[in-house]
Amino acid sequence: MKINCITVDDEPLALEKMKAYIEKVDYLNLLSSFDNGIDAMSYLKENQVDLLFLDIQMDDFTGIQLLESLKVRPKVILTTAYDQYALKGYELEVSDYLLKPISFSRFLKAAEKVYASLEKEAGHIAKDIVINPDGQEKEFIFVKSDYKLQKVRFDDILYIEGMKDYLRIVTPAKRLMVLQNFKKMEDILPDEKFIRVHKSYIIAINKIESIGKKSLVIADQHIPIGESYKKQFFDFLEENSLL
Repeated sequence: MKINCITVDDEPLALEKMKAYIEKVDYLNLLSSFDNGIDAMSYLKENQVDLLFLDIQMDDFTGIQLLESLKVRPKVILTTAYDQYALKGYELEVSDYLLKPISFSRFLKAAEKVYASLEKEAGHIAKDIVINPDGQEKEFIFVKSDYKLQKVRFDDILYIEGMKDYLRIVTPAKRLMVLQNFKKMEDILPDEKFIRVHKSYIIAINKIESIGKKSLVIADQHIPIGESYKKQFFDFLEENSLL
């Protein structure tokens, strides 16, 4: 299992040190580094990150402010020269709290803690997806997102986007990030309502607004149609008298 991470610190030497530490750990993959919280916040909103190494004391926008601004947080390891934020870190449910100067052994211990936590969560994926058990046709599922199980009705789903080990379930009202793989989700979704049109997209058939040669539109979102999925997609439409 690879853990995709970013580092945020306004000290260049601290960023270099964290980069060197991360490169020594084979399961850590450094996506990017930031010297301010604003840029890091923008990145986190657009990209899937598993682990955030975060300094607290930064000018203009502190690490605490960054965490409080995120609706969906990755695992967080705080890195700071000040110990008075330990309680606040506990309140924000961070994975660990590293005091500078940080030794590699202490860094590794924190990384191992996160790895164990993510591995445990991945091992319980099947328990995080709950379907109605009475044998009747399923109308909804519960998915684990943002530390709780949330109900998602099949009729509300517009499309599902794959993002490495995560899925983004998009409905008119919300977007949910779920630790899940495509194959498992494909097996759960009703075949007559959903179809995979790309390696990274499953779409709700009745939500399609228009279809082009290489893409389709759902809720003003242009979704690509992959070459390897094109024939299956158009065959399905013809077989169901939708063309």
